[in-house]
Amino acid sequence: MRQLISSGSPWEGPVGYSRAVRVGNVVEVAGTTAMDDDVVTGADAYSQAKRALEKIADALHAAGATMEHVVRTRIFVTDIAQWPEVGRAHGEVFGNIRPASSMLEVRALIDARLLVEIEATAVIS
Repeated sequence: MRQLISSGSPWEGPVGYSRAVRVGNVVEVAGTTAMDDDVVTGADAYSQAKRALEKIADALHAAGATMEHVVRTRIFVTDIAQWPEVGRAHGEVFGNIRPASSMLEVRALIDARLLVEIEATAVIS
């Protein structure tokens, strides 16, 4: 069974993606930023990472999972010097869960105001 989770973003249809997809006990959450409609929540990397993680939690909930089910995150930042702030946000959310994680610097995200994008993989046991 394949369950598609939508955020209602106007981009999902034209681009052809879902906020998250659940197949069996695995949930993949698409790259998630702090953008809601055309508004970016937070002017700094920490605030943007926190908002992205909140949105990931919402997508997981819609798929029947929680942050405790996350086994992997991938973090993309536009300035690797911001890694301590992004790492702090990640650590506050994942503390003892401690998923495998990568953080990579990228040249740009889809909007110049965005500093962080996060993907997640969850396995529901």
